[in-house]
Amino acid sequence: MTNKKHQKFITNCVHGGNDIDKETGAIRRPLTMANSYRLPDDASKLNWSGTDELIYTRTTSANQRYLQEKLAILEGGEDCVVLATGVAALAGVFFTFLKSDSHIICTNVSYVAVYRLLHEYFPDKYGIEVSLVDTSNLQEIKKAIRPNTKLIHIETPGNPTTRISDIQEIAKVAKEAGVLLSVDSTFATPYLQQPLSLGADLVIHSLTKYINGHGDAMGGAVIGNKDLIDKIKLQAMVNMGGAISPFNAWLIMRGAVTLPLRMEQHSKSALKIAEFLESNPSVSFVAYPGLMSHPQHEIAKKQMSAFSGVISFGLHADVSTHNKFVNFLELIISAVSIGHDESLIVYTGPTDERNHFYPKEFENGHLRFSVGLEDPNDIIDDIKQSLKKCGL
Repeated sequence: MTNKKHQKFITNCVHGGNDIDKETGAIRRPLTMANSYRLPDDASKLNWSGTDELIYTRTTSANQRYLQEKLAILEGGEDCVVLATGVAALAGVFFTFLKSDSHIICTNVSYVAVYRLLHEYFPDKYGIEVSLVDTSNLQEIKKAIRPNTKLIHIETPGNPTTRISDIQEIAKVAKEAGVLLSVDSTFATPYLQQPLSLGADLVIHSLTKYINGHGDAMGGAVIGNKDLIDKIKLQAMVNMGGAISPFNAWLIMRGAVTLPLRMEQHSKSALKIAEFLESNPSVSFVAYPGLMSHPQHEIAKKQMSAFSGVISFGLHADVSTHNKFVNFLELIISAVSIGHDESLIVYTGPTDERNHFYPKEFENGHLRFSVGLEDPNDIIDDIKQSLKKCGL
């Protein structure tokens, strides 16, 4: 990977992974929609499952390479593997580094696919031992470590609780125990948080979210030392078929150029809206790391440069009224995912399978709100009109 550490982050968003196209002279690397590449004159010594040569898109595509270079530069890692989705990236890490006699410690309230992988599939299929703990509590992590612990996996900020886990302190615990630490930093992006510099071994992103930023492409990435990334490439990409499409890689490459500008706006707007919600008597709770009331606000200040664009909150209302509130919204769209240019909201009721792990204020359901790039005053006006229609 090209060493561009001397350049500023915003410069690397523009230039990282990009170059002049040698054939046409285009100043932007082209989309190469090919699933196969011309082999060298002597192909007898090729590693058909290798990821260094352009042979077949399942083992690496040109656009995937460009995106991997950009993301490794942005996260300060030696190498990167880009996969089809964020879940493919997460499952790839677990599949690569866990065996049937392994134990993993994971954030107890995590992205629902992670919860299912670790709460159900990996234990049932492979006998892997799992401890789901509140990773914002360092003592819970220390108590959970076993002789066969191989990996500590955390989400920070957590989805959907926005809990913050102290990466630097957890990294110390992991290193002392001789285990790997992986961090899902999707909510923060490399612009707001740099887990590798804080001691993590691997950082994971759902590229579908903020890094793409336009709601039109799916992808996942893992960044870290080359020896770790090579293992994921071979096991989870080449031989599990988790490769990203060239078009999606190209779209995400394009979207990442404006990442710093978007994250500044998402964060600025979300803080203003979170403060409005916290002051509104109809709102039962607000969880946003930028608020002084957030339990881990000081840790968030220490390891993040701003607080991103996801707010979780609830209303003093029943399930039916929460649903009415969502459906009365006019600007904000009821849809899953985060990090789009438009504001998105989803209501999760009290029957969620992870409900027993949620903080107490989440037990009656919650609204996960991804603040978009609209004017924050327009967003607040939309919330006000919807609350009024609900009689709140």
